[in-house]
Amino acid sequence: MTVDAEILQTLVKMPEPLKTELLHYAHYLIEKYSKNVAQVQSSQNQRRVGILKHTFVLPLADDFDEALEDFKEY
Repeated sequence: MTVDAEILQTLVKMPEPLKTELLHYAHYLIEKYSKNVAQVQSSQNQRRVGILKHTFVLPLADDFDEALEDFKEY
C-alpha cells in the first residue's frame, strides 16, 4: 500500500474536527518546508569554492626555492 493510499484510508476513519486539525497541521508543514527549502537554496548560492582560483597571481622570483643568503652557513 502506498503512503497516499494509507493516508486517505486513515483520513476516512477520522471524525470531522480531527480532519480540520489535520488540515491545519498539513498547511503548517507545507509552509515550514517551503521556508526551509528557500533558506537552504539561498545559503548554497552564496558561496562557491574555488571561484577566484587563478585570479590572483603572486610574482615569485625565479630563485624562490633556493636557500636564503642568511641561512647558507647552516
